[in-house]
Amino acid sequence: MVRLLCLLIGYAFGLIQTGYLIGRFFHDDIRKHGSGNAGTTNALRVYGKKAGLITLVVDALKTVAAILVVSALFGKQYAYMLPLLKMYAGAGAILGHNFPFYLKFRGGKGVAASLGFCIGFDWRLLLVISIVFIGVVILTKYVSLGSLAAYTAAFVTIVVLGQTGCLNMEQRYLTEMYILFSGLYILVIYRHRANISRLMSGTENKLSFSSGKK
Repeated sequence: MVRLLCLLIGYAFGLIQTGYLIGRFFHDDIRKHGSGNAGTTNALRVYGKKAGLITLVVDALKTVAAILVVSALFGKQYAYMLPLLKMYAGAGAILGHNFPFYLKFRGGKGVAASLGFCIGFDWRLLLVISIVFIGVVILTKYVSLGSLAAYTAAFVTIVVLGQTGCLNMEQRYLTEMYILFSGLYILVIYRHRANISRLMSGTENKLSFSSGKK
C-alpha cells in the first residue's frame, strides 16, 4: 500500500505541466508545435530560452517536491526502504509528467522530471548524469542522445550504489528498485523512439538557442 501511495503522490506532482501552461500564457498549445510534446526541449525550441529554462526548473522541482513529501511522510517508519519509496515517488512524477490524464495523456518525455528524481534521490547520481548529459550534448548538440546516455548512466550508477551498500537496503528491496528503474528506462526509450529513428538516419534536430515567441 505504501508503494502505491508514493506512486500516487508522485503522479499528482507530475501533473503540473509547465510547458503546457507556458503555452496557454501565449494562448497556444505547445503540443501543436515542434516535437508535439510539452517538455523542456520543445518549450526551448517553440518559446525560447526563458520558457525552456522555466520548464526545466519547474518540471525538475516537482519531482523533488514529491520525493521530499514522501520522505517526510514515510521516512521514519520505512527508513529501511526509503530509497525504494523515493523511486516510487519519482516514477509517479515521471508518469504524471508523461501521461497527464487531463491532457488526454499527452505530456512530455520525462527528462526534466527524471533530472528532479536524480536531485532528490542521491547527489552522486545527480553528479554522474549531469556530467554524461552535458558532455554528450556539448559534443553532439543532440539533447535526445544526451538524455538517453544519461538514463543509461543513471541505471548503471543506481546498481553500483546499491550493490556497494551505499543505499543501505536489503537485496530484495534493491532488486525491486532495479526492476522499477528498468521500467522507467524502457519508458524513456519508448518515448524517444522517434528521436532514435532520426538519430539513426541522421535527421535529428540539433540544439539551437533561438529566441522563440515573445
